[in-house]
Amino acid sequence: MDKKAYIAQMPLFEGISENQQQDLASIALLKTFERGETIFSDGEAGNGFYVVLSGRIKIFKLSADGKEQILHIFGSGEPFGEVPVFEGRRFPAHSEPLEKSSVMFFPRTAFIDLIKRNPSLALNMLAVLSRRLRRFAAMIDDLSLKEVPGRLAAHLLDLSARQPESNQVALTVPKNQLAAMLGTIPETLSRILQKMTQQGFIKVDGKNISLLDREGLKELAEGLRRLSHE
Repeated sequence: MDKKAYIAQMPLFEGISENQQQDLASIALLKTFERGETIFSDGEAGNGFYVVLSGRIKIFKLSADGKEQILHIFGSGEPFGEVPVFEGRRFPAHSEPLEKSSVMFFPRTAFIDLIKRNPSLALNMLAVLSRRLRRFAAMIDDLSLKEVPGRLAAHLLDLSARQPESNQVALTVPKNQLAAMLGTIPETLSRILQKMTQQGFIKVDGKNISLLDREGLKELAEGLRRLSHE
């Protein structure tokens, strides 16, 4: 598949004309990264943005003592690193692939020139940024106000909304990375998964989790219910 064909399938550029697709293809670069390879680092100049073609990309911050906090994981068709394109600032976090991944890179200067000539190109990006802002606001709410079981319940329900089998979800990251995403440690996550299993909320089979009590999970996620300590 050529660059124009990839762009035609991207939700980020849905509805643009074939000429605009070709304009974007003319500036885009195809890149492949191995697992763990640095795509960009926190503080690095924001010289462009990326769209995932295949694989999974994690965006994360590191604390002063080296503790990793995963902010988001992006999959096929999703853009990342686009905020500095509009701000003209530096990347605010680190980015690495969780597996071998292919991406399309749009250099900032060339992309801004295209937007100046075709302002409609920016409309879909603004919609994507708005949805992402709401998602990050929800994440901040989860990390600051919810207990870890509530964060985990909310995460499982979010996964179920994005996977075909709504009552059967597959974890998209290893449990140690999931723990980092939820602001806890692997040992605590394991205990909570065990309690949720014992109390009939879920059934765990490796990375696959069956949601046995969706209403109960919703109550945990909304803070209306807590796990029993028995």
